[in-house]
Amino acid sequence: MPEKRSYEYAVIRVVPRVEREEFLNVGVILYCKRPEFIGTLISMDEERLRAFCGKTDIPQVREYLEAIDRISAGGPGSGPIGQLDAGSRFRWLTATRSTVVQTSKVHGGLTADPAATLAALHAKLVL
Repeated sequence: MPEKRSYEYAVIRVVPRVEREEFLNVGVILYCKRPEFIGTLISMDEERLRAFCGKTDIPQVREYLEAIDRISAGGPGSGPIGQLDAGSRFRWLTATRSTVVQTSKVHGGLTADPAATLAALHAKLVL
């Protein structure tokens, strides 16, 4: 049986009107130190977002979400933050912000398979 390792995750949210503090869950970001893993799964339902707040600039939100995905993946084209180690990228991406795209507080758990856990959290919290 594979050994379980601790992981941390946060839900990625779209907050169209920050002053109202209402949000729509659109993704999950998960970090596991050993084995080093950071991943995101993002599913923005544009129709649902329009119904939630018709004035949302969906192309701009899509750009922000794509940036989160690039930084999470790291490597070329991910900017200076994307060049940091996985833990630093996770901490930067989950830092508290008052913007249209935010993350929840960080939560933790144990997993033997970070990618499968990410998929399960995405299905449970986003879809």
